[in-house]
Amino acid sequence: MNRSLAAGPDSGESIREVEDNIANFGRTGEETAMSIDESGPFARETLGERLAAARWILLAGGLGLAVAVVQEVLAAGPALILGAVIFVAACLPAGRWRLRRPVAAALSRFREPPAPPPDRLASLVGALPEAALLLDHRGTVRATNSRASGMLAAVRVGDPVSFAVRVPEVLEAIRAASADGQARRVEFSQRVPVDRWLRADIVPVTGPGGNGVRTERVESLLLTFTDLTPQRRVEQMRVDFIANASHELRTPLASLSGFIETLQGPARNDVTARERFLKIMAEQAKRMSRLIDDLLSLSRIELNAHLRPQSRIDLVAVVGHVREALAPLGAERQVEIVFQPADASVMVQGDRDELIRVFENLVENALKYGASGGQVDITLSRDGDDALVAIRDYGPGIAPEHVPRLTERFYRVDTAHSREQGGTGLGLAIVKHIVARHRGRLGIDSTPGEGSTFSVRLAALPAEARKMSVKSVA
Repeated sequence: MNRSLAAGPDSGESIREVEDNIANFGRTGEETAMSIDESGPFARETLGERLAAARWILLAGGLGLAVAVVQEVLAAGPALILGAVIFVAACLPAGRWRLRRPVAAALSRFREPPAPPPDRLASLVGALPEAALLLDHRGTVRATNSRASGMLAAVRVGDPVSFAVRVPEVLEAIRAASADGQARRVEFSQRVPVDRWLRADIVPVTGPGGNGVRTERVESLLLTFTDLTPQRRVEQMRVDFIANASHELRTPLASLSGFIETLQGPARNDVTARERFLKIMAEQAKRMSRLIDDLLSLSRIELNAHLRPQSRIDLVAVVGHVREALAPLGAERQVEIVFQPADASVMVQGDRDELIRVFENLVENALKYGASGGQVDITLSRDGDDALVAIRDYGPGIAPEHVPRLTERFYRVDTAHSREQGGTGLGLAIVKHIVARHRGRLGIDSTPGEGSTFSVRLAALPAEARKMSVKSVA
C-alpha cells in the first residue's frame, strides 16, 4: 500500500514540493556558507555549537527514517530527501543566519585598520618639526608646513614637487618610492645662497584597495628635509682642529730634531753654534709647552661651559693685577699701559683666575700686535647694568674680512708674525669661551691704520650685592 502510495500522482507532487524546498534550502545553505566564510572563526564556532546542540535530533531522525525504510513504510529516495532536509534545518538556527552578512562586515572593519583621512595627514605634516611635504603618488604637493615654506620658497600646494625641489637625486628617489613602495634617503648639498647639507627622507603611505582589502598601492608620499649643516660644520671644525694642532706641534718638533742632528754632527765641537742652537731649542720647547697648556685650558673651559661661576669678583682689582703683571713686557716693547678704572668697585659674578686669563690674553695681544702705537689703553666703566672693560691699541689694525674669524682656533691674520711673537693661535678662542661661560659678550672693533679695540661686557652685580661682598671681606 505504501509502495503504490509512493508511486501515485499525489506522492509525485509531494516529492516535487520536497525537491523545491531542498533547492531553496540549498540556496540558503550557500548563503550561509558564504556568510560563514566572511564572518571568520566566530561564525564557524556558532555552527559547531548548533550541530552539537542538535545531535540527538539528528540521531533520532536518522534512526526513524532507517526504520521506515526497513519496514517499507517509506521508499529510500524520499527518505534520503527528508534526511537531507532535517540536516540542513539543523544547520540553520532560526532568526540568526540573516545577521551573518552585517556581522561579517562589522568584523572585517575591525580587522582592517582604517586609512587616515587626507585632512588628518595634512595636520600631521603641519605638526612635524622638520620641513615636510605631503605628495600624492604622482608627485603633486598636497600639504606642507611652515618650515618647508621657509626652506623651499617656491613650494605651493597643487604644484608638482619638481617646481620646488631641483635636486635630481631627490626627484628620482621620489619616483622610485612611488613605484615600489620602499622608503628612500638621499643626502645632498646646496651652495646657494650659502653652503648647506641636507638629508631628504621619502616614506610611502599605502592605502586600502577595493573591498576594504589592504594592498601595497602607494596613496601618498611623505617627504621630509633635515638640515645637517650644524653637524657637518662641527665635523669640519674637529678635522681642522686636529690638523692644525698636529701642524703646530710638528713644526717645533721638526726644529728640535734638526738642531739635535746638527749638534750631534757638524756642530759637535762648535761652542758658539751649540749655544745658539740650544737657545732656539729652548724657545721651541716653551712654545710646545704653551700650546699644550692652551689646549688643556680650552678643554677644561669647554667641559664646564654650562656651569656659570658663582664667586663675586672685583673687576677693578682683577684688571689692576693684569696691568701690573704685564708692565715689564710693555716696558720691554716700549709700550705704556694706561689703566683708567671706574670711580668705585665694579663687582661681577665669575671666576677670578679665568677673568685674569681673559684680560691677560687681550693685553698681551695689544702689546704684541699694536706695539707700534706706543700705548695701550685699558678702561673699566659701568654701562647700565653691565660692566665694560675695553682694551685699545694704536697699531696697524685688522682688515674687516679677518674680524669674524679671529676667535677661531689657530686662526691667524699673519701666521709668520704670530709665531715670531710666540702666539699659539688659541688665545682669542680661550677668551671667547671664558666670556661665554660668564654669560658675557666679546666685542671686536678695528679700523686698518687706526688700531683695534677688544671689549668684554659682563653683567654687574647690583649695589646691595656689592655692599654685602664688602662687609663679608671686612
